[in-house]
Amino acid sequence: MIGRLHWLKLIALCWLWFQTIALATAQVSPEGLRRYKAAVQLVQAGNYERAKADLNAIIQREDQLAPYAHYYYAIAAFRQKNFSQARLMIKQLMTRYPDWRKMDDANYLLAAICMEAGQYEDGLEAIQQIRNSTFRTDVAKLEQTFLGRITNLNQLKQLNKEFPDDRAVGLALIDLIQRTATDKDDLELSDRLTNRFGVPGSALPRTTTTTPTATSTTSSTVTATTMQPARNARPKGYFNVAVMFPFRVDEFSPDKRLRANQYVYDLYSGIKQAKAKLQEEGITVNLFAYDLDNDANKALELVNSPAFSQTDLIIGPLYVEPNRIAAAFANQKNILLLNPIATSSDLVANQPMAFLAQPSLNHQAEKVAEFARTLNGSRRVAIYFGSARKDSLLAIAYQNELKRQNYQVVELKKVSSSAQAMADAMQFSGTATPPRTATAVTPVTLGHVFLASSNEDEGARLLEALSRRKVSGPLIATASAFDLYKNSTSTFSRRELYLLYPDFIDASREPVTEFQEQYLAKRNTIPSVFASQGYDMMLFFGRQLAKNGTQFQNRSTLRSDTDDYLLSGFDYSRNNENQVVPIVKFEDGRFIKVNE
Repeated sequence: MIGRLHWLKLIALCWLWFQTIALATAQVSPEGLRRYKAAVQLVQAGNYERAKADLNAIIQREDQLAPYAHYYYAIAAFRQKNFSQARLMIKQLMTRYPDWRKMDDANYLLAAICMEAGQYEDGLEAIQQIRNSTFRTDVAKLEQTFLGRITNLNQLKQLNKEFPDDRAVGLALIDLIQRTATDKDDLELSDRLTNRFGVPGSALPRTTTTTPTATSTTSSTVTATTMQPARNARPKGYFNVAVMFPFRVDEFSPDKRLRANQYVYDLYSGIKQAKAKLQEEGITVNLFAYDLDNDANKALELVNSPAFSQTDLIIGPLYVEPNRIAAAFANQKNILLLNPIATSSDLVANQPMAFLAQPSLNHQAEKVAEFARTLNGSRRVAIYFGSARKDSLLAIAYQNELKRQNYQVVELKKVSSSAQAMADAMQFSGTATPPRTATAVTPVTLGHVFLASSNEDEGARLLEALSRRKVSGPLIATASAFDLYKNSTSTFSRRELYLLYPDFIDASREPVTEFQEQYLAKRNTIPSVFASQGYDMMLFFGRQLAKNGTQFQNRSTLRSDTDDYLLSGFDYSRNNENQVVPIVKFEDGRFIKVNE
């Protein structure tokens, strides 16, 4: 049932309306008003069936008390947990008396009814109809009470999609992701929502007696207090790296092949392999892997432990609140912090010691626009995007970048299911596609088309749609829009096609084959892209620590100066997010990088 604070508002309204009812009952008889007040008192006393019978008689008279009778009838049914009856009565009130001056109260009650029945979309729609600002606090409590009950992550994602401006929905989704999710897309979504709405239930961390533990690369377990000596007394020549990942060791089972957080283990495996490579180069790195989930208290205790101050580089944490704590500590102590998978530039804004291993979505958009200028086509562009949140974010970022460069975006649209549906839905500058029954389809020439999609089937479907619609011009798409292993070679060669591919690995290069062979021999499995990313980031930042120390004062040197990285390298000469954004094209049976 709805919480006490919400019912206090409803009960208070009873007495408020007794005082103001005369304003609406100038033509109501004293006897009618007496019966109405008696029926409301029955609701307050919990005699709901008798109250409903008396209120129904008032409803049938359809006088000025009828809307109030509807309302209290709905309250009685709600308290009986007869939510369908309560909803029916409140809807009847809204239909019969659309100008009722207490409609905000009706919408508030309708929202409570719907949410108690699990009809969250309808409840949120009712909340959007409330105009009186005095309801703001009560609405926030109402949403917090019911949205906090949702444990289905996909359900909350859908609510956030339908009500993107609702802060309570956003905070509930952040909280559920941080408590349950390990998928990197979910973590990125949590980052974006946190940047917009803040942190759920922000309060001072509680003091805890739990001692954070660290697992070294030899799998021995040590506490933070065993790390000696202190940072300022550290001998030159070695560096301490704290890897703060949600390993969830207590849930680990060697027999479980597929883990939701497998990418964490792959990243760490790559980091360990880079440690061995750095040792061959005379650079000693001590790894301390902390099993840090979404626990702000544990993160705070860890970074405040005396021994942790000797850390030279922090990799992670992956969750928002622990990351905030680590970033604040890194800035205070001049310790480098690396975000390994995030693509939000907000994480490094005004954070001089924080770096992104990946290019942000905004920077990806800038690099694609920079490359598009080399195509020398017209400045008319169509942009399409998939259903994932990051798809639409990248599409919007690209649209904004093109507009800054005076391109004409003739279409910005979410792609549909089939190639024919895509073709039928295409419009350019407001002109609808000719009907399919037409004898000919008018050709359309564009400077290029851009597709941002995480669905590996949508790239091929869009290619087909462009052919059916007779749209000429290059296609620039995210590599994730294609199945690069199952799609035929003709998919990548029948049109001028370029792929935005931040995770591009040229498998023909010797450093890649050597890494894969060593990884396979040691771990009896083929390395994932996360293992390669972990290897590259540790190799690069380990070398930078050896070359520049922990301050990174000279920006011009903060870039890859060797070609032995597995992906495309790093460049932080301009800011703290990786500037390297590969764009590739299929030529001579393989993908090759076509931009600098």
